[in-house]
Amino acid sequence: MARLIWLCGPSGSGKDSLLSALGEAPPARLVVAHRYITRAAHAGGENHIALSEQEFHRRRQLGLFVLCWQAHGYHYGLGLEIEYWLARDCHVLVNGSRLHLPQARERYGQRLLPLCLQVTPEVLAARLRQRGRESEAEIAQRLQRAAQPLPAGCLALNNNGSLQQTLQQLRLLLENAP
Repeated sequence: MARLIWLCGPSGSGKDSLLSALGEAPPARLVVAHRYITRAAHAGGENHIALSEQEFHRRRQLGLFVLCWQAHGYHYGLGLEIEYWLARDCHVLVNGSRLHLPQARERYGQRLLPLCLQVTPEVLAARLRQRGRESEAEIAQRLQRAAQPLPAGCLALNNNGSLQQTLQQLRLLLENAP
């Protein structure tokens, strides 16, 4: 059974780096999906399709997203192509949202495989400071949110070490997923 793999984790945990590495050398039958976001294409971070708010809402009204949500002042959507890839028996990995995991569970049920990328507070703080996007107060807020317990049923994936170690862990998780 093809699965929708919902990768979530705190900002700064390494989701974009992991998705980029997987996009370059994915396991067999794995497709890394992009998101549609009302954020400039050159804003850094993940490879996404940049849409104006007007275009995002138009596509939403046309039913072109399988899931969509709002966070951090932006609109995020996952396109209908995900359904096609799953129907072709491909596992699809998406950059999900912890807060919107219930929405994904409702739509995909047993096909959903939630993975939560985790790092220690020290590693997360260092990464957030290194990227230089947040103030110390914002970093403190992100660390507090990151300390929340994992969502129920979410498999933990540790990203304290090298990206290669995390990739190996992910490949093992995918091979042994329920």
